[in-house]
Formats: sequence, structure tokens, C-alpha cells
Amino acid sequence: DVELVESGGGSVQAGGSLRLSCAESGLTYRTYRMGWFRQAPGKEREGVAAISSAGHTSYTDSVKGRFTISQDNAKNTLFLQMNSLKPEDTAMYYCAAKDGGYPWVPPPLRTADFGYWGQGTQVTVSS
Repeated sequence: DVELVESGGGSVQAGGSLRLSCAESGLTYRTYRMGWFRQAPGKEREGVAAISSAGHTSYTDSVKGRFTISQDNAKNTLFLQMNSLKPEDTAMYYCAAKDGGYPWVPPPLRTADFGYWGQGTQVTVSS
């Protein structure tokens, strides 16, 4: 079974930074994609950033230039570096993964394109 465990959430003031981590185990295909999604109260879950096993990345427009997704393949860990945080970034952040797939293009940011999910880590940004 695939297991995803997030950590690194917390409370920060606007303009601050946080680094989220996601420890992955159980992905078995040579190709895969992983991503970060977030869900604020009363809103739908939205894709934030994703990365393929070939290193291609995608970001939602609202975080471009502020967030960076990366992975440490040796440690099976996914990261999301979040800088210049804004109150509207406040949400539960979820790690997601999909085994297989075509890794040579920026991965999609749709929830339907990911099959495995972590439990989430809360990020709260105060003004």
C-alpha cells in the first residue's frame, strides 16, 4: 500500500515561509507523479504544485514565484517550499501521488489525476 505522511505545517505571519514535507512509501512504478493540494474551509480542493518522476513541474497561478516543489528521490520525500505567504494561502495542505503515467510533461493539477492522498497538514497565515 502507498502511504503519504505530511509534516511541516504551522502558523506564520504574512510574508513568512514554511516548508512542507511528505514522506512517501509504497510507490512501485518507475514513473509517477506527486503533488500538493490544498483545501480551505467551504472551498473545493485545489491543486497547488506537482512534479513528475522526470522532474517536470507545474504550479497554480496564485503561487508561481512564491512556492517551489521538489523531491529527494533517495529519501522518498516530497517538499513544498512556501515563501511570501499570504492569508489566502491558509488551508489544509495534502500530499498526493499517482503510480505510473507519462512523466515527460508538466503533470496535471486535477484531483482526479491522483490516486493516493495523505492526511493533510494545516497551514495558517495571519495578516
